[in-house]
Amino acid sequence: MSLINRSFLTYASSMLRKLDEGRKNPALIQHNTFLKLIKGGTNSYFGALYEFSNIKSIEKYQKCVPIRDYNETKKYVDMLRKGREYTLWGEKTSFFAKSSGTSSDKSKFIPLTPTNISGCHYRGMIMMLSNYVNLYPQTKIFSGKALTLGGSVAPDISSNTFSGDLSAILLKKSPSLAEMVRVPDKKIAMLHDFDQKIEKICKTCSKSNVTSFSGVPSWNLIMLKRLIEHNKVDYVTDIWPNLELFMHGGINFEPYRKQFDNIISDNVVKYFENYNASEGYFAFQDDPKEKGMLLTLDNGVFYEFIPIKDFNVTLKSNIQTTPLCIEEVKIGEPYAIIISTSAGLWRYMIGDVVEFTSIFPHKIIIVGRTQLYINAFGEELMISNAENALNFACNICNATISDYTVAPIFMSEKNNGSHQWVIEFYKNPENIDNFADVLDKALCEYNSDYEAKRIHTHTMNRLTLSVVPSGTFYNWMKQRGKIGGQNKVPRLSGERTYVDQLLSLVNKKQATRE
Repeated sequence: MSLINRSFLTYASSMLRKLDEGRKNPALIQHNTFLKLIKGGTNSYFGALYEFSNIKSIEKYQKCVPIRDYNETKKYVDMLRKGREYTLWGEKTSFFAKSSGTSSDKSKFIPLTPTNISGCHYRGMIMMLSNYVNLYPQTKIFSGKALTLGGSVAPDISSNTFSGDLSAILLKKSPSLAEMVRVPDKKIAMLHDFDQKIEKICKTCSKSNVTSFSGVPSWNLIMLKRLIEHNKVDYVTDIWPNLELFMHGGINFEPYRKQFDNIISDNVVKYFENYNASEGYFAFQDDPKEKGMLLTLDNGVFYEFIPIKDFNVTLKSNIQTTPLCIEEVKIGEPYAIIISTSAGLWRYMIGDVVEFTSIFPHKIIIVGRTQLYINAFGEELMISNAENALNFACNICNATISDYTVAPIFMSEKNNGSHQWVIEFYKNPENIDNFADVLDKALCEYNSDYEAKRIHTHTMNRLTLSVVPSGTFYNWMKQRGKIGGQNKVPRLSGERTYVDQLLSLVNKKQATRE
């Protein structure tokens, strides 16, 4: 083991010990986290409103503080953004991660306190790296540079605050020492224009000794392909021969895995997933041989879980379901996550749905969103069903996709309903109709409700597959100002806005050519 690896593990030894404690006694670690959070929020406006000074137990917290989503949290965020300090947490809040999530507003503004940035986001990344070095003691990851695409951040002069992509805020706040081991420089990494950023990365980073990179797979794939083109080589590893790690998150990696394998020679790069949302750093893949990400239990986040079977009841009526704590969850059951954090998000419904793949240690996979599903005909198609079926169809038909989105085709007087899949292929299947048949049958296998509506009640017709030209999704996202950073293509939607916009874009281009 090199001196730098040994020094890093010594520095991170307390974190590794905490990870081990969390594997063995998650309830105790979470209880201690809960008490620290209540203490941190007691002197805030929110803490006074809900009498945090009198809350000594999780049970009382659950009785006194209601579960809320962003729409119900927004009034407190607005107070912060207008300059009212200590609204949600006992620290000044100067940064807000701008996130395009499922809310009534165009964007969500997630508060980031100093404690949250250092004790959750940075700490989570160091946890993941320390675990990696512990797994691979001979790693040379620190002998080169880490590449981060980044996003953009802008000041709000009226309130003396900043808002933008989480990645940009973390770069802006990163210590000077970190700048010595990463590329590109902050000025390039935080450029708002994504295309300009990629071109500058090609020019300034091609000669760097990059050993790792991180971020959303789709945007990184665009960057890597452009790097290959710019340098006139066959593989990314021809440019960066010591590349060994990609830390990915934000979207499911599996639809992109083949494309990464095709441009990285000899499978020398290890892929590790992490769950780093604007609201917090929640989990990371601690073992590449096992399915699931290790939940970070000592990272400034207190977790509660609502079984999805109870979640809809909770939303559609006033029945109050008490969420489960970490010691009460079961393997294989989908849960909506409720979080309380050192950023002052209190019993906040993040919108993600997870399943536990193991307990002791507690590992999760993301299986969907509480609002990211299609249930136009009672089919209840979750994102995990869609992506499992899509991966199956791609393997059977020897195809690779670049991007996709799905929406319902609603029933009419003469026709049953169905789903419309808009897909941009990286590698087309030999027969599009056959691909649609395989995908439709796979959806029946992965989702019994879909199968019932398709086969048993004939409520739905076979899906419609609309193949769009290369670059369509990129151009559509660019039109919407959603390029780079943590922006993601919406996969499932219960209405047709996204699908209609994409098809309209294709039709306009075809009309222009004619």
